[in-house]
Amino acid sequence: MSRPRAVPTVQIDNDRVKVTEWRFAGGAETGHHRHALDYVIVPMTTGLLQLETPEGVVESALKAGASYARLAGVEHNVINPNEHEFVFIEIELK
Repeated sequence: MSRPRAVPTVQIDNDRVKVTEWRFAGGAETGHHRHALDYVIVPMTTGLLQLETPEGVVESALKAGASYARLAGVEHNVINPNEHEFVFIEIELK
């Protein structure tokens, strides 16, 4: 299935961090990727995201402002299954 792509906007990229705003139209995806750095996600929208992982599809309920962190090495494709736009900020720690 062909999906629209989420739109990344890099806000900060320096020696210590990279901060990217990700905007997902309804049904949009990031594409499969592997995180090379530890990172923090700050959801700006409340709703579900689907994660296509090597272990299968996982649904994650996110709440605006409720941040979480992951270690480097995570592999997934992030999909917005909602009809509304979904936005989060990704902070990668260098």
